[in-house]
Amino acid sequence: MQREFLTGLSDPAVAALPWVFDFWALPHQLPPEGAWRSWVILGGRGAGKTRAGSEWVRAEVEGPRPRDPGRARRVALVGETMDQVREVMVFGDSGILACSPPDRRPRWEAGRQRLVWPNGAVAQAFSAHQPEALRGPQFDAAWVDELAKWKKAEATWDMLQFGLRLGEDPRQVVTTTPRNVAILKKILASPSTVSTHAPTDANRAYLAKSFLQEVHDRYAGTRLGRQELEGVLVDDLDGALWTSAQIEALRLDAAPELDRVVVAVDPPVTGHKGSDDCGIVVVGAITRGSPRDWRAVVLEDASLRAAKPTVWAEAAVAAVERHGAHRLVAEVNQGGDLVGEMIRQIDPMVPFRAVHASRGKVARAEPVAALYEQGRVQHLRGLGALEDQMCKMTAHGFEGQGSPDRVDALVWAIHELLIGPARKLGRPQLRTLV
Repeated sequence: MQREFLTGLSDPAVAALPWVFDFWALPHQLPPEGAWRSWVILGGRGAGKTRAGSEWVRAEVEGPRPRDPGRARRVALVGETMDQVREVMVFGDSGILACSPPDRRPRWEAGRQRLVWPNGAVAQAFSAHQPEALRGPQFDAAWVDELAKWKKAEATWDMLQFGLRLGEDPRQVVTTTPRNVAILKKILASPSTVSTHAPTDANRAYLAKSFLQEVHDRYAGTRLGRQELEGVLVDDLDGALWTSAQIEALRLDAAPELDRVVVAVDPPVTGHKGSDDCGIVVVGAITRGSPRDWRAVVLEDASLRAAKPTVWAEAAVAAVERHGAHRLVAEVNQGGDLVGEMIRQIDPMVPFRAVHASRGKVARAEPVAALYEQGRVQHLRGLGALEDQMCKMTAHGFEGQGSPDRVDALVWAIHELLIGPARKLGRPQLRTLV
C-alpha cells in the first residue's frame, strides 16, 4: 500500500515529502484539535519533543509559498539558557533549521539572537535565566522547551504570558520531560491547556538500540524511569505519607530469600465496569531474629479493574500460585462472607484470612509509612501505579482520584507480615492497624 502510494506521486511531490511532517509525525507530535492556548507535550527522553516543537513553529510561520505570510509573525523561543535555545531549538538535529526545507529555511542572526524567515517572520531567542528580557516584546506564538527544569520557571512563564498578546489567537507549545514542579502542574490544570504524551519507546525507530537497552536496564520500573522514560508526571504532595525519593532509595533489583509471602486484596465495593480497581498486592517478608530486624519486600502489584467479582478473585488466586504465597488476606468490610466465598469458588484450598477495618485508611497506613521511614520495606521495580497512589496518600486523606485500592492492599499485607505478628510478640511500638 505504501509502495503504491509513493509510486503514484510526481517527482516534485516525492522531493517535498520529507518536509511534510504530518505524513511522518507520531500521534503525540501533532497539535490537538479545538480551542486551546497552551499545548504541553510531555515525553520521555528522546520521545521526539524537540522535533514536534520545531515543526509546530514551522507550521505557524510558513505560508503556502516561501514568501507568503503564515499565521504567526512574531515568535518567542524560550529555553533554559541561551546556549540551549541556540544548540537544541535552532541548530539541533531536530531543531528548526534542520526541519526547514531549503526554500523556507530561516537565517540565524547571531548578533540579535533571532531567526528570520523569507516571508519576514521572526523568532527571538530568550533564556529562562533572564525573565525580565521578556518584559516589553510581544508575540503571537511561543515555543517553550524543557520548562520543568528551569530555575526561574514561574517568573519566566509569567513574563511570557504578558507578551503573548498579538493576533486573534496567540498560542504556545511547551515541550518537556515532566518533573514535579508547581508551574508545570499549574499549566496542566488550566482549562485552556491541552496535552499529549509519549514514552521514549514511542520514538524507538530513531534511537540507538544500545541507548534503549541501557536506559531500560537501568531505569525501567523505577520512579525515575516513569519520569524520564515514560514521560509521566511523578507527583508528590505536601504532607504525603510517602515520597518518590524515599521509595526510590528503597529500590531492589531482585528479591532476597523470603520467609513468608502474602497476597493482600482490597475488593471493590461493586463489581461492574465503573467500579474502582481491585487492589491486589504481593509482599514477602524476612522474619528472622528480633522483630526489629524484620523487613518486607513488595514483589508485585497485580491490581486490576474487574467487571465481575470472579475476575479479581481469579487474579488474586493466580498471584498466590505465581509467588507460592503462604496466605491470601482480603478486607471484608464491604463484601462480608461473600469475599471469602468468591475466592474459595476459585480455589477451595487457598489459605485465606478475612480482615476487617475498624479504623480509617490514614490511621491504618501511618504505621506502615513509619516502617518505610525506618528502611524496613523495599520495592522491586515495576510498581509505578501503586507508588503513584502512595505519594497521594496524605495525613488528611487520599488526594488522588477514586479509592486508594492498591495502597489499602499494601497496608493489609504489611500488617499481616510484620505489624500483626510483632504485636503478638508484645512489641507495643508496632500497633495493630485494625
